[in-house]
Amino acid sequence: MTDTADSPKPNDDNLWDRIGGQDRVDALLEAFYVRVLDDPELAPFFKDTPMDRLRRMQREFFSTALGGPLTYSGRPLAHVHHGLGIKPVHVQLFVEHLLATLKDTDLGEDDVQRIYDRIHIQADELIGRAGGLGG
Repeated sequence: MTDTADSPKPNDDNLWDRIGGQDRVDALLEAFYVRVLDDPELAPFFKDTPMDRLRRMQREFFSTALGGPLTYSGRPLAHVHHGLGIKPVHVQLFVEHLLATLKDTDLGEDDVQRIYDRIHIQADELIGRAGGLGG
């Protein structure tokens, strides 16, 4: 029997490329925002949001978090989301939609978990806590 603890792990630095790069991330973001915008608790936060700009910023955000070629150029997440009334329950719903979106793909469980971990770590920024990209 082989000891899997000694087996090589996929290189996280290559996560962006391994999951399919920009095309895969664009598809994930589309599916994710369908869920988010269908959620009656979250949809009001996006009522006046220019979705093209949001998608562009999310592409950069995911690229930065997953080791892709784009760098997040937006303002710190705490600044962007300040004063919007985002509470921990909203952040939890948001990340639950992310996890459900990832699990609905053909990505392996390890990649789903790695993506989720890298994006979820930024969640505190949404409610103004330190850490994360742009923070």
